[in-house]
Amino acid sequence: MLEAMTRTLTTLVSGVADPGVPDRYDTPTDVTKAELDRALTAAIDRIGDNLDTFSDCFPAASSDDLVYGTVDNMGGWTTSFWTGLCWLAYEVTGEARFRKAAEAQLKTFERRLDEGLVDTHDLGFLYTLSAIASHRLTDNEQYRTVAIRAADLLVDRYWEAPGLLQAWGPMDDPDDENRGRMIADTMMNLPLLFWASEATDDPSYAEIAASHARANVAHIVRDDASTFHTFTCDVETGEPLGGETAQGHADDSCWSRGQTWVIYGGALAADYTGEGAHASLAAKVADYYLTHVEDDHVPLWDFDAPTDPEIRDSSAAAIAACGLDELTRQLPTADERVPAYRTAALETLGSLAADYTTGEDSNGLLKAGAYHPTDDDYDECTIWGDYFYVEGLVRATRQHTRFW
Repeated sequence: MLEAMTRTLTTLVSGVADPGVPDRYDTPTDVTKAELDRALTAAIDRIGDNLDTFSDCFPAASSDDLVYGTVDNMGGWTTSFWTGLCWLAYEVTGEARFRKAAEAQLKTFERRLDEGLVDTHDLGFLYTLSAIASHRLTDNEQYRTVAIRAADLLVDRYWEAPGLLQAWGPMDDPDDENRGRMIADTMMNLPLLFWASEATDDPSYAEIAASHARANVAHIVRDDASTFHTFTCDVETGEPLGGETAQGHADDSCWSRGQTWVIYGGALAADYTGEGAHASLAAKVADYYLTHVEDDHVPLWDFDAPTDPEIRDSSAAAIAACGLDELTRQLPTADERVPAYRTAALETLGSLAADYTTGEDSNGLLKAGAYHPTDDDYDECTIWGDYFYVEGLVRATRQHTRFW
């Protein structure tokens, strides 16, 4: 066994530096629940306005001039975020129109499984916010069955030697460049497997998810608490081969959205596994994020990217707000970082609501989202950014049934 695989999780986490929480989060926030409640109401109104447009289709991953086009559910990784928005709106309002819209979309997620368009780790994103959210809110057994089918397919992407789920590419091609590649985003796909163990009383799903979470600590998180976007291991020996970026500025840079996937995913892993080391690691990654985020709590798309032009990513901020809130629930109550993380989450949501929401000419919620800045896809709405913004607002103002 390789040294990284024989060290305990606690030892791995102890080897990561803790940048510490910036002093500016020591002061309680002046962002009020009333402000965030108004922002949530406005967001739900926009979701309602879009129900007819996206009744038999989905918003594209990112907008064009702040207006989403339409896509079907036969490809991509983002369709479930619209379904998740409908479920959030239903959870808050109890209005049948939101539930009807979400349940109608479930048929396309079933068809996607039937037609085999599932060769991706993003099964977690796709089926957590569709089938699992549906099951949690309605207790409908049909949705449970769909989610378990998706979990079975995600399990097929597991490589035992390095203990990771391969993110992209076919599993049976030894020459594929993505063979043995894990990515930061996968941390948010693990709840599908953790949930599947709870739903079936079969521990194997959770064991694979826990293994991948540990591999994330060993390889994706750097010693300074920044993160690689992707990291590849030899699938036969488990040997680490090195980290690269796919959507960040450079292989050795820190892509801010990847950083936030690890914050939120690590906090969730702590809850599901009961291992506090995951929360400790997520806190260190959060401290790096908060140390490098801009003054208005919305980060550059990559912390090491050139600032001409200055490209922000509101979607990373929205994910961070949810991850920081989850951390306040997973760290010990007496942990001195808990109030600071709560402040940081609320300040982030307040900044997004005040300065990053779209106008009436848009059918999205947040502007300044960055999907692929290297392909000039930035300063737009992103459907996952919209989702996490609303989830963050629900977390801040309501009792929330966590979908993840």
